[in-house]
Amino acid sequence: MLKATLRSFLAHKGRLLLSALAVILSVAFVAGSLIFSDTVSRTFDRLFASTAADVTVTPKETFDETIPSGQTLTLPASLADRLAQVDGAAAARPDVDVEGLTVADKNRESVGPTTGAPTLGTAWNPTERSPVELTSGHAPKGDAQVLIDAETADSKDVHIGDRLTVIGQEGSFPVEVVGIATFTTTNPGAALVFFDTEAAQTKLLGDPKAATSISLDAAEGVSDADLKRRVAEALGGDTGPYELRTADEQAESDVEQLGGFLDIIKYVMLGFAGIAVLVGVFLIVNTFSMLIAQRTRELGLLRALGADRRQVRRSVLAEALLLGLVGSTLGLAAGIGLAVALIELMGLLGMNIRAAEMVIGWGTPVVAYVVGLGVTFVAAYLPARRAAGVSPMAALADAEIADIGRPLRLRAVVGAVVGAAGAAALVGCVVSSKTSTAASLLGLGVILTLIATVIAGPLLVRPVIRVLGGAFPALFGSIGRMSQRNALRNPRRTGATAAALMVGLALVGGMSVASASMTKSFDEQIDKTLGADFVVQNSNFVPFPREITDRIRDTEDVGLVVRSQFTTIAVRLPDGDRVQTTAAAYEPQLDEVANITYAQGDSAAALADGRLAMDKDFAEDHGVRVGSTVAVEFQGERRAELTVGALTDQESADGFGSPGGIFFGLATLQKYAPGGQDAAVYVNAASGTSAGDLRAGLEKTLDPYPQVQVRDIADYKELVHNQIAVLLYLVYALLGLAIIIAVLGVVNTLALSVVERTREIGLLRAIGLARRQLRRMIRLESVVIAVFGAVLGLALGLVWGVCTQQVLALQGMTALAIPWGTIVAVVIGSAVVGVVAALLPALRASRMNVLAAIAHE
Repeated sequence: MLKATLRSFLAHKGRLLLSALAVILSVAFVAGSLIFSDTVSRTFDRLFASTAADVTVTPKETFDETIPSGQTLTLPASLADRLAQVDGAAAARPDVDVEGLTVADKNRESVGPTTGAPTLGTAWNPTERSPVELTSGHAPKGDAQVLIDAETADSKDVHIGDRLTVIGQEGSFPVEVVGIATFTTTNPGAALVFFDTEAAQTKLLGDPKAATSISLDAAEGVSDADLKRRVAEALGGDTGPYELRTADEQAESDVEQLGGFLDIIKYVMLGFAGIAVLVGVFLIVNTFSMLIAQRTRELGLLRALGADRRQVRRSVLAEALLLGLVGSTLGLAAGIGLAVALIELMGLLGMNIRAAEMVIGWGTPVVAYVVGLGVTFVAAYLPARRAAGVSPMAALADAEIADIGRPLRLRAVVGAVVGAAGAAALVGCVVSSKTSTAASLLGLGVILTLIATVIAGPLLVRPVIRVLGGAFPALFGSIGRMSQRNALRNPRRTGATAAALMVGLALVGGMSVASASMTKSFDEQIDKTLGADFVVQNSNFVPFPREITDRIRDTEDVGLVVRSQFTTIAVRLPDGDRVQTTAAAYEPQLDEVANITYAQGDSAAALADGRLAMDKDFAEDHGVRVGSTVAVEFQGERRAELTVGALTDQESADGFGSPGGIFFGLATLQKYAPGGQDAAVYVNAASGTSAGDLRAGLEKTLDPYPQVQVRDIADYKELVHNQIAVLLYLVYALLGLAIIIAVLGVVNTLALSVVERTREIGLLRAIGLARRQLRRMIRLESVVIAVFGAVLGLALGLVWGVCTQQVLALQGMTALAIPWGTIVAVVIGSAVVGVVAALLPALRASRMNVLAAIAHE
């Protein structure tokens, strides 16, 4: 049996090729994502471990996650002198590291990264652990000299002697590049600007006596843990406003901050792998089902010669495992290539990781082979069981196409039960009033309805394809009638072939409805709430210095200017909950630039000193009412008791912002958390000034500040649309992968079908069917199968999308939008996919020798 299995596998290797491609794609994405993330993690582990000081003292963060407020936490630089006296400390030095800088060249263009990585300003204080070294020029001296990293200098064409403008939290100032610093380790992708230490303190922090951290080196023979303990004792046992980390702890903290970025890439890659696995299963099931149907006589002969059911089943599963073994091996190699490509892509984005240092842990090959072998084994199990049921008498009969004529009653019952459960879950999702419950029911409903559609798909083949192909006889005559009947002759096969395409299109249909609904909801909310002529914001929402706001106020034709800031807070509520959220702060003229709907109170009460406003639903959930007092924690462990002055009814407090929809007056924020920068400035034109004239004046004023942009309502909507489009592009990429594998499935089905119908095709050719007519028949069969999959997928996706919108409605996004243009385009595209998939099988069929085809068994 083993010898027969190997010979059978080698005899059908060509027919298994496309199934192997599905396995290769699945394994490649899994292996590539693991190798890439392991390589980046190892690279940055080494970077952070080699550059971290033995002990680092930093200001204590009040919150785990913060929204940029423009504040930089500092500690006294003089603390370094005090800690240098600690027994076991070889040296202590104050450090200055500030994020969120903007550096502009002489053309007023930013020289920072365009990939989202920050521009960092830091004090030039080189040690043997520094990740950079001075390779040209000299160290900066005084307020007007800086070094710049070599990667930024190369990519932005900056040279020694160039004049730049640095825009920091304390304002803008000119500098001269006097040297280039080159990374001796991996460049994390950020742009680095190095200042003289005193200049960094004065210009970046606005305080010559401040620092952002203190770095300590341990004396010989003193461990990091011992030095940390001694520093803590020197600070009085309780470190108070400071946080102490050893080199290992600091490296671990830095890696955790990087982890979010790595997780995004990893999960996106695994999403592609999941789609490849899911769609590949349909392809493999179909392939083995058809191969078994074509080998009915062969399997019957094995049974007649004495092979029992178990041996036949194991023989088919062994072929599947061989396919999985080959696919996994090639997929692992492809995954290594994919990881190299990702590393090179990161290099283009400024993150220089060496491909020669690629990490392939023992777990990666294990996972690759588990995925590859597991997919093929699971997909081939049902066809293997079917093969074991072949009777020895089949050796005496003509080969039959398996499954034709077999009743679909069991499928109908199982599909109906699973579909009813899925429908009930989706109905529960729609009627639920809690977001978490609705989201859980949505996920369950999506899974169950997808399974039900796959199971019951063959039941829908005949009624749906009779409608879709109803015009074929009238348009194409007997050729159209035969193509329609070919698609109908085996509902199981047609259903399985279309299912691969259905999965991808259901996903894109659901996400298209969700994204269109989100876009429409945002548009309606922007129209409803934004009342200013223009909003000035940073392009990536990072706060900007007060200097820019002052320049806006001084611009000709500017009327009203209203500042806003964001800050992270934690509120302790009457029911005992502590909720961390992001709060906004506004100047008193808020009503002039925004339309706030209040359930109780008004803007004057909300923005009054010592008061705040919150969303009414959030207030009800936590037992808060107007006049209630809540404890609020600000950054730096500052605390305040604020009174609820108003409750809002914006329908979007949670959907468009953070939990609670909390905001208060800018004066209240400055009282408890001073030093923040403006997140947005709302501007109205002066009386008699047109919006066009004001925009021209603002753009001229803000020309020296490349980080900020002037936006009106249309610009604001476009910004939101672009944000949502990023998610949609990812879905389209997943769809593209699903379509590629689905095309392979249609090609495979048609190719095997041509082999299966060799004698039939020969007879058709013998009675006068032309080559061109034969190719058209196969193309039409492919088109109707592809459109059938598209119709099922889009119908399912529309249901998912509408239910998703109901979940979003609980978060304030109440508008429902169905992108009919996208749906029509997808159906047309599916027909094109059908034509493309049929090209090679149709060409092969048309080139058959007629006499040889008639004699084929």
